[in-house]
Amino acid sequence: MSEKSKNAVKLVSSIMIITLMGKVLGLFRDQLLAWNYGVGVEANAFTSASRIPRIFFDAVFASAVSSSFIPVFNEYLQKDGKKRAFDFSNNFVSIVIVVTALMTIFGILGASFLQGLFAGGFEGETAILCTELLRILFPMLIFTGVAFSYVGVLQSLDEFTVPAAMSTVSNGIIILYYFVFGTKFGVKGLAVAFLFGWFMQMAIQIPPLYKKGYRFKFFINFKDEGLKKVGALMLPVMVSTWIQPINIAINGRYASGLFGGSGSSIVDYANNLYSIIVGVFVLSIANVIFPKLSRQTANNEEKEYGETINSTMKVLLFLLIPMMFGLISLSTPIVRLIYEWKEFDHTATLLTGRALAFFSVGMIGFGIQTILSRAFYALQDGKTPLITGVVSIGINVIFCQLLVGRMDVGGLALASSLSSIVSAVLLIIPMKKKSKDIMGKGFLTATIKMFVSAILMTVVVIVLKDIIYNSVADNIIGRIIVVAVPTIIGVIVYMVSSYILKIEESQFVFNFINKFISKFKK
Repeated sequence: MSEKSKNAVKLVSSIMIITLMGKVLGLFRDQLLAWNYGVGVEANAFTSASRIPRIFFDAVFASAVSSSFIPVFNEYLQKDGKKRAFDFSNNFVSIVIVVTALMTIFGILGASFLQGLFAGGFEGETAILCTELLRILFPMLIFTGVAFSYVGVLQSLDEFTVPAAMSTVSNGIIILYYFVFGTKFGVKGLAVAFLFGWFMQMAIQIPPLYKKGYRFKFFINFKDEGLKKVGALMLPVMVSTWIQPINIAINGRYASGLFGGSGSSIVDYANNLYSIIVGVFVLSIANVIFPKLSRQTANNEEKEYGETINSTMKVLLFLLIPMMFGLISLSTPIVRLIYEWKEFDHTATLLTGRALAFFSVGMIGFGIQTILSRAFYALQDGKTPLITGVVSIGINVIFCQLLVGRMDVGGLALASSLSSIVSAVLLIIPMKKKSKDIMGKGFLTATIKMFVSAILMTVVVIVLKDIIYNSVADNIIGRIIVVAVPTIIGVIVYMVSSYILKIEESQFVFNFINKFISKFKK
């Protein structure tokens, strides 16, 4: 492995650790929600109400902000210097503030309509509470819009630590609310805590931006050339990023009609847990490489661009393939360990575990789709992800119709996974046309070896899980053992098998461990 690749792995590893802290806190936050509200009226109303503003933001800004803003910002940074790049970012952020403020007003005034549109399966008290919570939560659009824009500036300036720590801060605030106030103010108080957490995601980025020389000044100039470039790129990118929020909205609509509305919170718990686990790796890698790919395309470094994609995809698959098999094998024990307590009963565990297992089927597809979408955005090509995304929405709708009646929440999760897999395949084909060296013969051979190692690991994990489950008591210690022992042994089996099969990434890990042990002995 080259020195450049080693440095990239070290950077991604450090970002993963920071991201993992935020995700663990996010998981604890969801545990507190499950423990305090289970899958009842308040939980169903809150999970849907918190999802709807996120759908709006994801549809209009999330990936579109970073995917259109970062390439243009980097172009100015490389060719015209910081001052011009900062002027462009001020113009962009000002427009984001205005647009998100208008969307917030619309969301507050139209909360009842939006509740019916996105959670039409709710009735009576649940529908009324969901509408009230929506009005509290919608201002998050303003804070997250500015926060995501600031993330683009910092990442372009090679500052990844603070953006990675955003969720740690916001989740910490929400957890603190639970411990200080508990359920004293109900889910409405919880909604206010969530809103403050989103505000802090924006606020914590201001000091490092100031150190980098950035000063925000509100002004709008629609004639700015950079803004025109963003506009030309943003429309197809924005539409292509509708895929995930639209799929979430479709699944949420179906879920609200299952199990008297409880399907909504069940799917949300499973999807959140899945997103936390996969997001640590996929988003950490994507956030690090995207500014790099943008700089390489701005400087016409085609060979380096291809090498970056290849090395990134290999590292990603090395992590995701065993993770997918492991999560499918241990989905129910993991849910039991994390959620089953107080208001969250055994039936909810079985349903959530089933949904988690089927969400996990799409893990590799989600990872490939995320990385390759970023690669196309770096080329300022939003059309290709748009086309593949539209197809994936159709796949999701078709399979929701086919599977929900037969598999309930499992069918919803599987439909989402199949959608991600199709989208990934449709992105690989045009990427291969751009460069035959990307994901070539050596890449395929390494991937097959990873699957062989992961299958061997899975057999060991399933056998151990069944033996241990029938041998320990159903208490917190027993639940930890059922998850931890198969996981640890499984990781060892996968790593040893990968090393024997001479997978490059495993050899780097073993070399790193040997160096660490040598230093420790000294």
